[in-house]
Amino acid sequence: MKVVAFCGSARKNGNTRILLETVLQPLAAAGVETELVELAGQEISGCKACYGCFKNKDGRCVFDNDIINSCLAKMQEADAIILGSPTYFADVSSEMKALIDRCGMVSRANGDMFKRKLGAAVVAVRRAGAIHVFDSMNHFFLIGQMIIVGSSYWNIAIGREKGEVEKDEEGMKTMQVLGENLLWLLQKIH
Repeated sequence: MKVVAFCGSARKNGNTRILLETVLQPLAAAGVETELVELAGQEISGCKACYGCFKNKDGRCVFDNDIINSCLAKMQEADAIILGSPTYFADVSSEMKALIDRCGMVSRANGDMFKRKLGAAVVAVRRAGAIHVFDSMNHFFLIGQMIIVGSSYWNIAIGREKGEVEKDEEGMKTMQVLGENLLWLLQKIH
């Protein structure tokens, strides 16, 4: 079993990464292969709507000058995909939006290649707007015919400065339970 998490924060080692690592802990402890990919520092452009992926149908984006095709390969190999984003003006980061749009388009062009994989969204937020971010990432899973895994509350934790999410006891517990729920469902499926 394999789980891949994508950290859409523009900051390396920030709150979003802390949340994703918390989700991955119970999985790794149970022997599930986990990987965390940070999008910070990567030059990722949005979808150009060229429809080359529909023409080629090779599971790849025709633009191969960034990490998107690597991300697509990791998603294809994984049994579960976790998307994590901070809240930027009540939406996902531009890095996460580019990942969603391009990977989503390639998936659709190739018969919904993530169909029936597990998906979970994780949000770091300072104050408000997190539900819209949560919804944006979940829409990627839903349109791709994926199975969304939930937790004891919305997968959100509050914190602005690096490390502040760790003070959000309920948010951190939500991440832990999300990891446990992903593990439970992966074990039932496999």
